[in-house]
Amino acid sequence: MINDTIKKFGYPATLVKDYDHWVVLLRPAQVTLGSLVIAAKSDAEDFGALSPDHFSELKSVTADVSAALGRLVSHQKLNWLMLMMVDPHVHFHLIPRYEGMRESMGQQFEDKAWPGPPALGDAIKLSDGQISEMAAWLKSGFAA
Repeated sequence: MINDTIKKFGYPATLVKDYDHWVVLLRPAQVTLGSLVIAAKSDAEDFGALSPDHFSELKSVTADVSAALGRLVSHQKLNWLMLMMVDPHVHFHLIPRYEGMRESMGQQFEDKAWPGPPALGDAIKLSDGQISEMAAWLKSGFAA
């Protein structure tokens, strides 16, 4: 079930990994390199309203995402933010955190707020071409 929140984050162009109950999407505005949106395939607007199957599968999703980003970004921490103020359906913004710079597509991505809370307002907005390229790169991390 693809809801409006999933569509708002660019699905299907931003799709990195599809699960039975969740999708992993490239976040079109990169707070740090590898920023993702993990969204429930559901109309639920409250985390506790998800099915037991959503919660069961979330264990695999979190392990897969952590491993993939570890290979690709070499993050030091992962910040899972469940804000749902503008986009109502259950989803997380996943921000890889690291000290220093990372580079991808000839562009540098700095975690400007390290080690404090992520600077969401400083995100780099990707072009359609960059979205396609970065989504493919992120998919490769899940294939490993």
